[in-house]
Amino acid sequence: MINKSHIIFYIGDQQASTEFYSKLLNINPTLNVPGMTEFTLTDNSILGLMPAAGIKKLLKEKIELPQKIINTPRAEIYLIVDNAAAYIKRAQEMNVVVLDDFKERDWGHRAIYFEDPDGYIIAFAEE
Repeated sequence: MINKSHIIFYIGDQQASTEFYSKLLNINPTLNVPGMTEFTLTDNSILGLMPAAGIKKLLKEKIELPQKIINTPRAEIYLIVDNAAAYIKRAQEMNVVVLDDFKERDWGHRAIYFEDPDGYIIAFAEE
């Protein structure tokens, strides 16, 4: 059984990404130390932000340095929320890049897709 999940994005600028997600998600980090920021999304789900250089230091020659590749998303975080309009409004106020508008999806959700500063995709959805 899985007790808790941590989703970790390898980012370029920890402070900038921390500020971005704090404002967009309207929550403060539960951990913010050099090398790792964490946001508790639910009791069992954590979003982590780790500088790309940190994972390279940890795994050394076993991996290449993770980097943003233009127009090539590396991961998506899909968040089902109660009030997507509030998240969308914050994203618009922050001038976050919209990849696809808020609309009905084949799987039964209404969802909107954005891109974060490191090229990750963020979706806000309502059931």
